Amino acid sequence: MQEMTIVSGVLLDDAALTLEELARACGVEQDWVVRRVQAGILGGQPAVQVTSWRFRSGDLLRARSLLRVERDFDANEDVAALVVDLGDEVRRLRARLHALGIE
Repeated sequence: MQEMTIVSGVLLDDAALTLEELARACGVEQDWVVRRVQAGILGGQPAVQVTSWRFRSGDLLRARSLLRVERDFDANEDVAALVVDLGDEVRRLRARLHALGIE
């Protein structure tokens, strides 16, 4: 197996990653990304040619979160997606409460 280098950095919202770049940034095989896009739990557009997929910074953050849950808890992709979605919802609700002055 080929050694992969994990890339860290800040992705600007107007920049986009290719499938290969996203996989490399997460330290996974491209197939891992493709399976999650096709399952509807990661960005990209499954109906469009795989080579034309582009991913934004939010997709990179979500991919890394999914990967972390899958690895840390030995979770399948559906469970990982549910955990990440629930975490996102908790953060949104906390931000709303904070904005309303309720903590």
